[in-house]
Amino acid sequence: MLICSTALSIALLSSNYLDYQRQQLQLQEQLSGLLNIMAINAQTSLQNNNKFREEQRLNSLSAVPIIKNVHIYQLEPESQQLKFFASYNRRDTGPWPPQMSRLAELAEPLNNQDYIEQMKAVSVDNQLLGYVYLRASNEGLESSQRLQIMINVFIAFIALSLCYFMALKLQQRFTKPISDLLELVHQVARNKDYRVRAPIAELREFNQLNRAFNTMMDRVEGQLYKMEQAEQEIKQLNQSLEQKISERTSALKESNQELLNTLATLHKYQNQIVETEKMASLGQMVAGIAHEVNTPIGLGVTASTLLQDKVHEIEQAFEKKTLSSNQLARFLGDSKENLGIIYRNLERAAGLISSFKQVAVDQSNDSLRQFNMQQLLNEVVLSLRPNLKKTQHQLKINCPADLIITSKPGPINQILINLIMNSLIHAFDEGQAGEIIIDVQLKQHRCYLHYSDNGKGVPEHIRKRIFDPFVTTRRGDGGSGLGLHLVYNLVTQALNGKINLESQLGEGIQIDVDFPVGSVSPSKLNS
Repeated sequence: MLICSTALSIALLSSNYLDYQRQQLQLQEQLSGLLNIMAINAQTSLQNNNKFREEQRLNSLSAVPIIKNVHIYQLEPESQQLKFFASYNRRDTGPWPPQMSRLAELAEPLNNQDYIEQMKAVSVDNQLLGYVYLRASNEGLESSQRLQIMINVFIAFIALSLCYFMALKLQQRFTKPISDLLELVHQVARNKDYRVRAPIAELREFNQLNRAFNTMMDRVEGQLYKMEQAEQEIKQLNQSLEQKISERTSALKESNQELLNTLATLHKYQNQIVETEKMASLGQMVAGIAHEVNTPIGLGVTASTLLQDKVHEIEQAFEKKTLSSNQLARFLGDSKENLGIIYRNLERAAGLISSFKQVAVDQSNDSLRQFNMQQLLNEVVLSLRPNLKKTQHQLKINCPADLIITSKPGPINQILINLIMNSLIHAFDEGQAGEIIIDVQLKQHRCYLHYSDNGKGVPEHIRKRIFDPFVTTRRGDGGSGLGLHLVYNLVTQALNGKINLESQLGEGIQIDVDFPVGSVSPSKLNS
């Protein structure tokens, strides 16, 4: 019904619109022909200035009921201005004001709702004499269109009524078998009675549907019988399974307890291994301290021994009374030089011991305090200088000299040592001159530490679990796989921060660490 109504409405509307356009075009053509005739007839009257003759001729237009007003305007040769010459006004319409100002607008027919207006130039031998203005009514066309619309609406109503009546009849014929089948489906759903069957239908298609329904019910009934048999078997199996489950449950409890004990032991051993890794790092640092401090102390011992020999020579010369002024002068010069050597090396050793002591204190201290970040970095580099001296690598630090933060220097110290040692062990081949860069910035009370090297990089299968314990590429060369695991725990737990690692084979490694800090300006710290 909807399709039929839509198609019929579109057809009728299209027919009415096209018919209206056709009739309107015919009316315009008819009026244009009359306007041309009036323009030709007006040539003689305008040339002879005979208004009376032209008005008599225009009065003959009363036989054409659609024409309401006709004006003829004359062009004065001297002033080239239009003046009113003659007119025709239908009795039931009355006069119409002059339209001389609308010459350009009325050059083509203008349909203005109830009226059609047009103006035609009157000329002889290309000499303009004036214009003819015509105003006609559209009432006939509109009434014809309304009548056509009423006829079309009536036809559409009759057609739709017939369609509706036929649809009702067809609906009764087609829906009754469907309603009967639907009632059977509801009966099966309500009563769980799968023995019902659909009767034979009059229409072939519905009869096929009923047979398909009956076949489905046969299969459902057979499937239900099989399910009942399976349920009986399942009940028997359940009875035997309950006993097996109880036995397996007790065995699982014992296994779970053993697994829990094993897991606790593993955690214990893991903590011990992490502590061992820390002690190994500390032992490596102590070895470096011994090497660094040994050099200035050895120079001081050598200078003091030399000074002792010089004092012994002066003492013998003094006892033998052979001491000369030149010998005393040389002794005083040598003494000043040796004392200077002893003083400088002792001062250097004291500075090294002080720095190493601060590093050791920071490593074992997890409390918050204010410290200079660049000074902490320099102390870490100083503690690792024995390891760096063995290589040709360059270590660059980019950190503001006046950066004072409030954080835990111990975890930061251990993080930097583990990262640098990880690069020294894993990133570079023997004899290779690499580069390690540490950038530190402070933004919005968070410290951003970017660590990078240009070494071998990390394989994809290792990078995905690089922070897991015991993950290493040098298992047989002394690598424990706990360095970066310790770094991850220090960043996330001790510093409450975040760490991210990016690396590709042959492109080095980039590690970004950021953690919350409290900053102090240098002026406030000095005050």
